Amino acid sequence: MSFARATGHFGEFLQGRLGPDGPVVLVTLPCPAVRVEAQVSPTPGLAIHGGGQRLLAPDHARRFLTRLGLPARGRVTLRATMPVGGGAGASTAALVALARAMGHDGSAADLAAAAIATEGASDPLMFAAPERLLWASREGRAVMAMPPLPAFDVLGGFAGPPERTRAADSRFPDISDLIASWKAAARAGDRAALARLAATSADRTLALRGGATLPFDKIETATGALGHAIAHTGSARALLFAPGTVPRHAAALMREAGCRRVIEFRTGGRP
Repeated sequence: MSFARATGHFGEFLQGRLGPDGPVVLVTLPCPAVRVEAQVSPTPGLAIHGGGQRLLAPDHARRFLTRLGLPARGRVTLRATMPVGGGAGASTAALVALARAMGHDGSAADLAAAAIATEGASDPLMFAAPERLLWASREGRAVMAMPPLPAFDVLGGFAGPPERTRAADSRFPDISDLIASWKAAARAGDRAALARLAATSADRTLALRGGATLPFDKIETATGALGHAIAHTGSARALLFAPGTVPRHAAALMREAGCRRVIEFRTGGRP
């Protein structure tokens, strides 16, 4: 029997088109508080069990493992602490956890290529510092390296219906004007500027695509949050804080606004 896990993310700091006709790119918001665990027991065939959630279709698992040169056999039990369609990386994390449990010892780039070949889209969760990539999520490649981020405390929950990523979906706003500002703010360690840019990206996507909206301005004023972030596909919604500044009443305000499964975690931090 073998076991492995992969952590997820909680939406994105940025996501959109790199120019009107460019690829869909993102800067992910890593979340160590959500994960997928994979346990594999020896059996002749391949069986996938998702703990009540359809995390991974058997044909996708078989295609993914074959692409990596791994054996497509075993009883695989997947357990996720995030909802499918929440925008927290359940699908990609399931693939990464499966590969690790099956003994994959290749590169993160190999995992990304196999994920794209299997599902047509991927988060960069197979990389050690995924937030340091401007990631083309339908191509499985880093467009450019991004500077390390200062630490944020994040308070997040899930609002509205689930929405799974569709590889052919490219209806996102142009965010090419935000990239240089993001890099400059990251280099300066300017949390407030980064949070404002994340909020700008989130608001553009909500204006174009719709989705569950929260009274972010009101909640930010009441809690001292620096800004907000969302899953640009999915139901994750989050507030961004300087470390150690999340007030006790903030979680209650998020629940009153319609968020479920509210969690707090820290992300980022310079090496």
